[in-house]
Amino acid sequence: MTAPNPTAAHPRRFRLQARGALQDARLRQALDRARGGFVAKRAHAVAGRPDFEALTAAAAQIKDDALERMEDHLQRFESQVIARGGHVHHAADAQAAREAVLEICRSRGAHRVTKGKSMVGEEVGLNQALEGAGLEVTETDLGEYIIQLAGETPSHIIAPAVHKTREQISELFAQHHGTPPRGEVAELVDEARSVLRERYLQADVGITGANFLVAETGTAVLVTNEGNGDLTASLPNVHVVITGIDKVVPTFQETCTLLRVLARSATGQELTSYTSFFTGPAAEADGEGPTDYHVILVDNGRRAIRDSEFRSMLRCIRCGACMNHCPVYASVGGHAYGWVYPGPMGSVLTPLMLGLDQAPDLPRACTLNGRCGSVCPVQIPLPDLLRRLRERQYEGGIVSVRYRWGTRLWGAVARRPWLYRPLAALGARLLGWAGGARGRVRRLPGAGGWVAARDLPTPTCGGTFMARWRRGERP
Repeated sequence: MTAPNPTAAHPRRFRLQARGALQDARLRQALDRARGGFVAKRAHAVAGRPDFEALTAAAAQIKDDALERMEDHLQRFESQVIARGGHVHHAADAQAAREAVLEICRSRGAHRVTKGKSMVGEEVGLNQALEGAGLEVTETDLGEYIIQLAGETPSHIIAPAVHKTREQISELFAQHHGTPPRGEVAELVDEARSVLRERYLQADVGITGANFLVAETGTAVLVTNEGNGDLTASLPNVHVVITGIDKVVPTFQETCTLLRVLARSATGQELTSYTSFFTGPAAEADGEGPTDYHVILVDNGRRAIRDSEFRSMLRCIRCGACMNHCPVYASVGGHAYGWVYPGPMGSVLTPLMLGLDQAPDLPRACTLNGRCGSVCPVQIPLPDLLRRLRERQYEGGIVSVRYRWGTRLWGAVARRPWLYRPLAALGARLLGWAGGARGRVRRLPGAGGWVAARDLPTPTCGGTFMARWRRGERP
């Protein structure tokens, strides 16, 4: 596996990065604009499917069954790709994945590469490897293109430039395209389209990811809203699909169920604008399309996760719903997490793929409010997985001495009701006194992480819950 660039953001520095994000007014503005749209659109789409909960249960079962027989499905997928004239490469880790793509490019004498959005490509550091080998790489997803110009990494798995305001994008295009600043979104899109059109026509190799791999036919399924995936895959002579082994499903029937929950959860659509199916190179009768087709199946720790108590994490279909509903992500954005996968899903995946010691704060970057688990379209128990990672940290000593002793002290008090209840009552009275008429405190010893970014509400009525319950008060 590849670790993050030590000179860039890093999951070990989450606290520092989060503090910086909280002070970035433009970031907060961009996140506030985007979050409401994602949440409202998903809610509307789900409301239109009364059977949505049943669909998510079916989707979870499909993914569980596929993971159980993953090796059989991968073998069948490979045989179907080969039978249709394609090539399949197996990459055990990030380095092997990079080398496989570079070898394809070298053997075809490639100079220019277009690339569709691929989180696995980000995971293995593909762009850096291609550019390091002297290849000209152009990201064709609009969000990815924006952050490529900015020299940044994605901050969201379906909206890579969600952290950018329209004004920032206008300034960026003016700087790189030599054009006057534009104020309307449609103008910015047209400008990017005119630039990218030439890149499509000049490309020697097109690289895409895949949302699903259909074992029965050897088909790679790709969903986009811009059509850039189709142009990237069909105009160059060589099409390379790079994707994780966990994307394989047995048949189109299961794929259709997953597509139904994916679009609604990600963007609030019934289906994305483009759902594309790639099954080998173009046939002679087609008259056009890539004549060379490769699929790179990336493990990079996925088999180890499948064989662990965290297997359910591999159900993930990369919709982004968990981060759209996460109050932590909404406050600090994606870059604070320090690697490819942000939000709740990243707080589980990053420690599993890089090691808990490389991401010690991510399992605790969560309020355990449960929203992520409740909106997951494949019913991943994200809060449970985060709690289990915290337990592993504690068991492995990957916590500070202060945290360890604080937890022991809390546990000792919490196990003794005769001690806990009077201390809780005393604490409630002290907090109420400190909050005064405002009902909030701005400074509190031992809670600096909370009050640094928000006020702490204080108890204002009737003492502790247990005291009120004994008095017969009910909600």
